[in-house]
Amino acid sequence: MSDIKLLTAKIDKNELKRLALEGFKDMVKFTVDVKQRRIAIGGELHADGEQLLLENGSEQKDIWGANYYPGKGESGCLEYTSLINIRPSQGNSSMEIVSEDLKEKIKEIAFALIGRGED
Repeated sequence: MSDIKLLTAKIDKNELKRLALEGFKDMVKFTVDVKQRRIAIGGELHADGEQLLLENGSEQKDIWGANYYPGKGESGCLEYTSLINIRPSQGNSSMEIVSEDLKEKIKEIAFALIGRGED
């Protein structure tokens, strides 16, 4: 399984492609710190990216998991589902993020640091 990269600037297209191909082929998992606006991308589990963010100063309450699908376009490239998203104490009792505001923040950060669903 692919390694995990901590993004504070836009990922190189070739690096994104490598992470996807070494992992799940058609997608790559990522965790995002919505407060510090950075992403841990790659790896087998969202929990691995979550751990990397925590080790680098993120707070648990600010970290959410999602998946990115290259080549699916802006409307189909993001999936807001992860086991780490199950947080009844924060109003999210399912794997899918329910808050539209939170989804919008994640989308904005993902588009800036990963891409907009292009190949």
